[in-house]
Amino acid sequence: MFEPSQLEVRQFFCSVYAKSKAQQPLEAIETIASLWLDEHPQYHAEMADLAAALRATGPDEDGRTNPFLHLSMHLSISEQCSIDQPRGIRQAVELLTHRLDSLHEAHHEVMECLGNMLWESQRSGKRPDGEAYIACVQRRATRD
Repeated sequence: MFEPSQLEVRQFFCSVYAKSKAQQPLEAIETIASLWLDEHPQYHAEMADLAAALRATGPDEDGRTNPFLHLSMHLSISEQCSIDQPRGIRQAVELLTHRLDSLHEAHHEVMECLGNMLWESQRSGKRPDGEAYIACVQRRATRD
C-alpha cells in the first residue's frame, strides 16, 4: 500500500497545480487530481506556493479545512470508485451522486463516512471496516 508522507502529498498537489497551469502533460493520477483542483479554486493560492505549503505542516489555526487532506480524500474516493474497492463503493457513490445531482457534493458526503471509518480504525487499532463505510454511503444515498 502506498502511504506518502505529508510533505510528499503537498509536493504532489503543488506540482500538479503548477503543471496544469503551465499546460504540461499530466500522468493519469495527476489528471484526476487536477480536475479536483479545478473544483476548488479557493485552494489555488496555497497550491501555487510550494515553499509555504511545505512550511505550513502544523494544525490549521483558523479552523479552515486542510486543502491537502480534502483533495487527498477526493482523490482516494475517485480511486476507490475506479476499482470498486471496497466492493460496492462505486454503486453507492453513483447512487449518492444521482440523489444529490452532484458528484462533488456526493464526494463531500462520502468524506464524512471515510473519515469516520478511518477514525474508528485508528481508535480501535483494527483494520478499516469497509462494510460499515459502504453502509454509511448507502444510507446517505437512500435518505429522503
